[in-house]
Amino acid sequence: MKKYLREFDKLINIFATLRSKNGCMWDREQTHESLVKHLFSEAEEVKKAVKSGDMDNLEEELGDILLQVVFHAQIAKENKSFNIAGVIEKLNKKLVRRHPHVFGEYKVKNTKDIEVIWEKVKAEEKAFLKKM
Repeated sequence: MKKYLREFDKLINIFATLRSKNGCMWDREQTHESLVKHLFSEAEEVKKAVKSGDMDNLEEELGDILLQVVFHAQIAKENKSFNIAGVIEKLNKKLVRRHPHVFGEYKVKNTKDIEVIWEKVKAEEKAFLKKM
C-alpha cells in the first residue's frame, strides 16, 4: 500500500477513536454546526500561509483543512448519512465531469475555454439536482 493511503487510513482510524466512547469528550461533542467556524478559520490560515510563501506552514494548514473534512465525514458516518469514501467518490466523479477536455471529447484552445466548460457543466449539475 502506498504511504499516503496508509497515512489516510491511519487518519480515519484516529478520528474513529477520538469520537469513540473511550476517545476525547470534546471531539465527541462536536457537530457539523459547531465545526463550521473551525473550517472557516483554517481556510484563513491557509490563505495566510499562501500569502507568506511559507510552504511548511502551508503543509500544516492544509492538514488542518483535511482534519475538518475527515471530522465532518466521521460525524456523518456515525449518523449514517455518508462516509469519507462517498465524499471522495463524489469528488472524483465531479472532477472527471468538469474536465471533459481531459477525460472526454471536448477540445479547448485556452484556459478561457476551460472556464466556460467548467461553468456550463456546473450549471447543468445544479439544474439536474433541482429537478430531483
